[in-house]
Amino acid sequence: MRTARILAGLPQDRLGVLIGLDEGCSSARISRYETGTHEPPFETAKSLAAALGIPAAYFYCVSDELADIILESHDLSVDELINVLEWLRHLKQARQVGKT
Repeated sequence: MRTARILAGLPQDRLGVLIGLDEGCSSARISRYETGTHEPPFETAKSLAAALGIPAAYFYCVSDELADIILESHDLSVDELINVLEWLRHLKQARQVGKT
């Protein structure tokens, strides 16, 4: 979350206020979310994602690489997403053929 916030050019307190947190505690709350001390409820994660202009799925990725793929693809057109999906399926199929 920290990376997305920094890329959006938002300080912690401003992000917190944008999602409806009290100004007095917003920076501390966002800091806890960023460090993993606390996990935001899904509705809060959706608000954070909307404020940052990213999909909520970004917050739930198991790797930085998958998170980057989601960030790079979230604003593609449907046709572009279909092309990416076909390419990924081709890549996966080629990997399976290589194993046999």
